[in-house]
Amino acid sequence: MNLLQRISEKSNRIPMGTVEFITLFALITSLTALSIDAMLPAFPAIAQSFSLVDSNDTQLVISALVFGMVFGELLFGPLSDTKGRKYAILLGMLIFCLGSIISMTAQSFEWMLIGRLIQGFGVSGPKIASRALIRDQYTGASMARIMSFIMMFFILVPMLAPALGQLIISFASWRAIFVVFLVMTIIVGVWFALRQPETLSKDRRIPFSLRAVTKAAKSILLKPVVMAYAVTAGILFGALLLYIGMAQAIFQDVFQITDQFPLYFAILASGVGVSSFLNGKLVMKYGMYKLSISALISLAVFSALLLLVGLIYQGHPPLFWFMLISFLCFCCIGILFGNLTAMAMETLGNIAGLGASIIASSSSLVAVIFSASCGRFYNQTTIPLAIGFICAALLGLLLVAWAEKLKQSA
Repeated sequence: MNLLQRISEKSNRIPMGTVEFITLFALITSLTALSIDAMLPAFPAIAQSFSLVDSNDTQLVISALVFGMVFGELLFGPLSDTKGRKYAILLGMLIFCLGSIISMTAQSFEWMLIGRLIQGFGVSGPKIASRALIRDQYTGASMARIMSFIMMFFILVPMLAPALGQLIISFASWRAIFVVFLVMTIIVGVWFALRQPETLSKDRRIPFSLRAVTKAAKSILLKPVVMAYAVTAGILFGALLLYIGMAQAIFQDVFQITDQFPLYFAILASGVGVSSFLNGKLVMKYGMYKLSISALISLAVFSALLLLVGLIYQGHPPLFWFMLISFLCFCCIGILFGNLTAMAMETLGNIAGLGASIIASSSSLVAVIFSASCGRFYNQTTIPLAIGFICAALLGLLLVAWAEKLKQSA
């Protein structure tokens, strides 16, 4: 770790330009989405390779990664404040590479899942610390401009990642996807190590104190308003993971779509991207609470419509209606993500840094529990997905309304 510390403290003599910075951090922040979505086309091959009795077990490939993030998000927030942003990002990438190697060489499904869990733990480093680094280096309008460009790329990745996975397995084994993860992370890691200076000077670093972290964590966990929004964000993330875990199977089993799966996946993923972009303007006009309640009610209505169409056609609705209604559901989810996190962060004050880690970790844990529980009910129809979306919308409505009531009575 001393070598890693020395590397993280080195600064390049020629500063990065804006284009290079945006490109580098777009690649760094895309690791999480790429690690999830590029795996989807490989599910049938993975099930065949490990002779899985229940094909629904392939959903654990996603759940294991997100479960690893539960613990990684708790560690890398305080670590980036103690050791520096660059150290946390490089350490996370190193752990991610280790997980990639384990999954790539796994001779059993259990070992592959262990590798995915380690990947999830590691990818939390770049995910958490890169945001802090950007906040260190840029402020005000400059930061907003940088983040908007990075977010554009971040939105594109889930749309394009399945196509990358499909391309890889058309030429090689599913294990080659992990080779791509490994090579990409090494290239980006070396680029980052050589070109990006540390942004958190030693005099601004906070010595790690388990007592202080525990005290702050307890303070956050005992705030019912904060946790209501965090749990709601987790449930909605879980609904998205539920779809991601089922998507390949639904398009293959219900609609007999295999090679064109990445295209249809990208169309639905664009709903999240478009609504996330529009949310920036809508929230200024209507406010976070009204917009969130409206999105949750709309999600409940569209999900009920998805269920109704599914029941009418015995779980095999026409592709057009499935795509249209699902797209509207994802538009609602895209609006909710940013608003729920922002509402959870509103009251945290000087513990906002650690608060972001705890909220992210709590949301990831809830998401894994929700998606893994609902995902077991997949039965080669669209009905379990629709029911999962309805449950997410109704639970979210109850929690957000309860949180607002608590805020008004405080």
